[in-house]
Amino acid sequence: MRIAIDVRKLHDFGVGTYVRNLVRWLARLDQESEYVLLCRREDCEDIEQLGHNFRPMPDRSANYSIAEQFTVPLDLARARADLFHAPHYVLPALTPCRSIVTIHDCIHLMFPQYLPGRLAHTYARVAFWLAANRSARILTVSEASKRDILRFFSIPSDKVDVIYNAIDDRFSLPPDDAQMTRVRDRYQLHDRFLLYAGNVKPHKNVERLIDAFARLRQDGFGDIKLLITGSEVSRYATLRHAVHRYNLHKHVRFLGFLTTDTLATLYHLADAFVFPSLYEGFGLPPLEAMASGTPVLTSNVSSLPEVVDDAALLVDPYDPESIANGMRQILSDDAMRERLVSRGRTRAACFSWEESVKRVLTIYRQVAA
Repeated sequence: MRIAIDVRKLHDFGVGTYVRNLVRWLARLDQESEYVLLCRREDCEDIEQLGHNFRPMPDRSANYSIAEQFTVPLDLARARADLFHAPHYVLPALTPCRSIVTIHDCIHLMFPQYLPGRLAHTYARVAFWLAANRSARILTVSEASKRDILRFFSIPSDKVDVIYNAIDDRFSLPPDDAQMTRVRDRYQLHDRFLLYAGNVKPHKNVERLIDAFARLRQDGFGDIKLLITGSEVSRYATLRHAVHRYNLHKHVRFLGFLTTDTLATLYHLADAFVFPSLYEGFGLPPLEAMASGTPVLTSNVSSLPEVVDDAALLVDPYDPESIANGMRQILSDDAMRERLVSRGRTRAACFSWEESVKRVLTIYRQVAA
């Protein structure tokens, strides 16, 4: 069986985490199938090191471009692939073999206002339709995402398989004292702080988080800081405006891109992790924080209650006062904090990349057969 996988997003966040763990565990679990990985040229050497049955095939086309609609099918034809796995929702119309697609979420259909323009919206709608209707099977990462897919597309329920994501092992390992000291000193972390990690796109709801944080400080928590990670803050001026509207420029810090090791350390140092997102296909950051022993506050919508179960404090993400009340509770109720930490570690341990990729491999074999 010759399986082709599009890994051009290997170094991205979100889908990149999925792709990296997918190929890493396929290399451990399957030495019999032949894998052809459509990749960036600079990743060829790393892919060759995965194993004797892994072969890179460079592709220069940009993700979400017209070009990939032609280059990817040509790659598959040259590779003589029996099966193609598209690990995000773009499945070229000319795909010449049987295919599986992973649809992580339907955010571009549910929140089209967050796309850059009408052309991007049209491309997304067409790409989703092709992925849902032309693929042999669809993989998704939560029951909530499966419900969304079935709501938008008239396809059989048994065509969609829910296979959960999992976290990087590094989030479960406590950083040593030297690493903790380095991160504290580098970012001048001398006060208690709440942490948000993820991108800062509008559906992440960071503006309401800042609003809620202002209410928290006005209610006797003046010693607390808020740290927000994630690149491209400059693209969303409303976040800076919110900080200045409440005169929080000394208390809210935007840290930008962080390495995995630095982020793992910040999880351990934070008093709590706050993640009031409006929509997630799965939502890895709350699980990463749980594995790190950090109490978590997150939203009561989308896939998040399904993922965190009873191991996080759930709030209404559309109501800043609900978010603020949740932060007050999690900072002042020691019994609750201990309960969330204990339940969080247990919940995070329920998710395994090894078990998830075993299920993916089973589906590869079913579809190829």
